[in-house]
Amino acid sequence: MAVFIASLNSGSNGNCYYVGNETDAVLIDAGISCREIEIRMKKCGLNIQLLRAIFVSHEHGDHIKGISVIANRYKIPVYITPATAKHGPKLIKHISKPFFSHQPIQISSLSIIPFSKEHDAADPHSFIVSSSGINIAVITDIGIVCNHVIHYFKQCHAAFLESNYDEILLETGRYSALLKNRIRGGKGHISNKQALKLLDEHSAPHLTHLLLSHLSAENNSPALALQTFSNHLNNINISVASRYQASEVFKIEPTVTFNVKTVPSNPSSTQLGLF
Repeated sequence: MAVFIASLNSGSNGNCYYVGNETDAVLIDAGISCREIEIRMKKCGLNIQLLRAIFVSHEHGDHIKGISVIANRYKIPVYITPATAKHGPKLIKHISKPFFSHQPIQISSLSIIPFSKEHDAADPHSFIVSSSGINIAVITDIGIVCNHVIHYFKQCHAAFLESNYDEILLETGRYSALLKNRIRGGKGHISNKQALKLLDEHSAPHLTHLLLSHLSAENNSPALALQTFSNHLNNINISVASRYQASEVFKIEPTVTFNVKTVPSNPSSTQLGLF
């Protein structure tokens, strides 16, 4: 069974990512309004009635803005860590469920593995969503490319991957030194070049689609991001997830499928660090 993926919005003005098959789907974050999610899913031909869960990566407003309304309107369970819930949306306690890093969650025909990452939030996580041996990662808001990111990215057939800023634009731009250091200081975001290095060194031969995500409006552009990845455009479908509209819906049908391996249980084997 094929997997369908789409970015409904990606950027500091709101993040929302769709992953599903013919019978079930999940959202990773809902940082735009319920109304916009409804409009964009309908325009993309995606059935909102297939949504089985919303997973919350962290509590920043551009990831949780629309969660309370859409969760309550459609009675969609919200998966959120206890630490994030203390700082996040206030109106979903009656339909929220906890998750914990590296512990798989089965949502109908979909399997979701959350994994911790480096970001300036209470308990930030990224996710890998699997169906029929097809693995889709949503990896944004990462301050560094840590061992967890590498481990799961290696197993992907497609990924939403942060490519937040161009290093020169950030350095020469109007942001304060404090904000620049927050972005590039290991707890903020990764650059085009850091994202490219992850692709160059750790992508699997079966990776077919890459959606460059969470681009900065001030310190990046779709053209710059795509130029950075130009050497891969002939062998991987690479596109930019827009901060203004939904992407096209991509159908993932790889010839090689396998189940995701979680990280080893020994924490010392997965120490976070730069690659």
